[in-house]
Amino acid sequence: MATTVQKITLSPSRDIPFNKLLLSQSNVRRVKAGVSIEELADDIARRGLLQGLSVRAVTDQTGAPTGMFEIPAGGRRYRALELLVKQKRLAKTSPVPCIVRDSGIAEEDSLAENVQRAPLHPLDQFRAFLALREKGQSEEDIAAAFFVSVNVVKQRLKLASVSPALLDVYAEDGMTLDQLMAFTVSGDHERQEQVFERLKASYDRQPYVIRRMLTEGAVRASDKRAQFIGLDAYIAAGGTVLRDLFQGDDGGWLQDVPLVDQMTADKLEADAEVVAAEGWKWIEVAPDFAYGHAFGMRQLRGEAVALTAEEEASRNALQSELDRLSDEYQDADELPDEVDERLSELETLIEGFDNRPVVFDAAEIARAGAFVSIGADGQLRVERGYVRPEDELPAEPASEPDADGDDERAMAAGYEGDEAVMTAEPDAEPEEDEGLSPISDRLMTELTSHRTLGLRHALGERPDVAFVAALHVLTLKTFYHYGSDSCLDLDLKSVSFGTQAPGLNDSASAEAIRVRHESWSKALPKESADLWDALREWDGDSQAGLFAHIVSLSVNAVYEPWNRRPRAAAHADRLAQTVDLDMAAAGWKPTVDNFLGRVTKARILQAVSQAKGQRAADRIEHLKKGDMAAEAQTLLADTGWLPEPLRTADRGASNVEPTVSNESVEAVEQSTAIGGETAMAPIDAERIIYFYQRVRSCSSVVLDTPG
Repeated sequence: MATTVQKITLSPSRDIPFNKLLLSQSNVRRVKAGVSIEELADDIARRGLLQGLSVRAVTDQTGAPTGMFEIPAGGRRYRALELLVKQKRLAKTSPVPCIVRDSGIAEEDSLAENVQRAPLHPLDQFRAFLALREKGQSEEDIAAAFFVSVNVVKQRLKLASVSPALLDVYAEDGMTLDQLMAFTVSGDHERQEQVFERLKASYDRQPYVIRRMLTEGAVRASDKRAQFIGLDAYIAAGGTVLRDLFQGDDGGWLQDVPLVDQMTADKLEADAEVVAAEGWKWIEVAPDFAYGHAFGMRQLRGEAVALTAEEEASRNALQSELDRLSDEYQDADELPDEVDERLSELETLIEGFDNRPVVFDAAEIARAGAFVSIGADGQLRVERGYVRPEDELPAEPASEPDADGDDERAMAAGYEGDEAVMTAEPDAEPEEDEGLSPISDRLMTELTSHRTLGLRHALGERPDVAFVAALHVLTLKTFYHYGSDSCLDLDLKSVSFGTQAPGLNDSASAEAIRVRHESWSKALPKESADLWDALREWDGDSQAGLFAHIVSLSVNAVYEPWNRRPRAAAHADRLAQTVDLDMAAAGWKPTVDNFLGRVTKARILQAVSQAKGQRAADRIEHLKKGDMAAEAQTLLADTGWLPEPLRTADRGASNVEPTVSNESVEAVEQSTAIGGETAMAPIDAERIIYFYQRVRSCSSVVLDTPG
């Protein structure tokens, strides 16, 4: 006998005027969640009510219907309709679609409606947004319709544009949403699928690994080449930019590297033509130059273009406004935005007046050249006025003394220049003559030998003058061409760095040295003959600051396998401790190029373990060498970790938390002060001994003491 299946009966639906509805205390929703009432009201006004209310008739004490209906399920929709009524956008008697329930428990209806509702899979939402976009709706329209930001719409559209094969994997829970987000960096479906295949053989499938694989070989938008050519120009030339909409990407990655290189070369050549039109004998052009590329060349000392009376008045007015605002807000904890903006504007304008273009002598331009490259900030860098040794003018020959000249002229003739002018045989004495004749070379040598010893003794008794004399000759060697203007046989060598480290010329230290050198160069007199008097007029701090800068240029702590100098290396360590050197604060960070890609896997793991802990090291231990180095670069980026050769003793074993002492900052500020209004401060013997010891140690300063 066949079994009869009991048929179910659905609750009837009907339209009920809004003013006949009221909220039920049986609604289980108590906590606000999801779209706000205001946004839901706007959505109902735009699209109408997409889902009816579940209601039950309200009865009196006798069980008779009152004509009112309570809402156990659909309270948020009711409140949205109520808001529309209050805004007079909906009539009080407007019919509302409802399902009338008369059986079961009201709380069960409310709970079931919320619990049994299946949330939309994210992929379905991404594809729905894409369908709307393909049907003509703009990103702004979609954002307004669903009460999200335009950026959220762009992100979801980007997710929907990933390779269909990867979307299917995501739909089957084969990858996480974070991993899918990482794949959006590249729009190349074939490339995405290749990376996914590589991931199958890898233990580490973190999102950052995916991003790194997709951007291998690309040029970051923060690269100085990208900044130099400009992102807009690159895109206009047909270049592709990879962007990450889900985390910071510093502007993205430029994918067409050959195009970047070609545009960089073309722009540099065009800029170099403008510089060459100034009349320079030679121009060298490259995106980068090695540190010390101008070693052995003399740099011309140009004259800054003077301000006109009108420009001087404008600068004074700007300076007065800057001083007034600075005084007015010096005690303020936080500057108003408009004041802060104005102060920055004033500083920029004043800097434009102070950094005047430099004019060189036409004759000097004809034998000098310029280097054209890209600075670390992506701006054009032009280094003008360098004279190669072979382009220097020949030294003027010493003039012969007159037969009847006096002793001073004879002495000048026989003693000027780098070598004595030989007027007779060394051992020959001149024949007797009734008139005055030049002093013989032999006698001149003997006399000046006595004078040299006298000068040595006298100078040894005057530390202040000895310091100025040493400063004078070192300054001549560093800033002027003619080093023979001093009688001190003291020389200074600057290391030319035969082996160039990556990014050495663009490092923060190189830039700071370059700026400091230019600052001192501007403070010195143009002619070497005026240097002695100028240095004597400077105060002690200015002299010491210049001396420190010059001596610093001679420091040679470079390891050379063919020239072991263990004592010099030990002194370099002591010197680093004395100046509290912190290479992390100086801007050095471990990268694949400068360290991680050039050491063993064991050293990479040791570095990560020291900086981030053993767990972080264990997480990348299974990777291949190249992948491990790249991941280590990310992990170590902001830790301050340094390899052993860059560490300074007593700063901590791993240099993870670098600090800069206030004393070091104050010392730097004092050493860079130029000039002064007070008379030259006396320099005691202790300071001379201190500097002398520095010079005699790891600094490449040659003290030649003849005889």
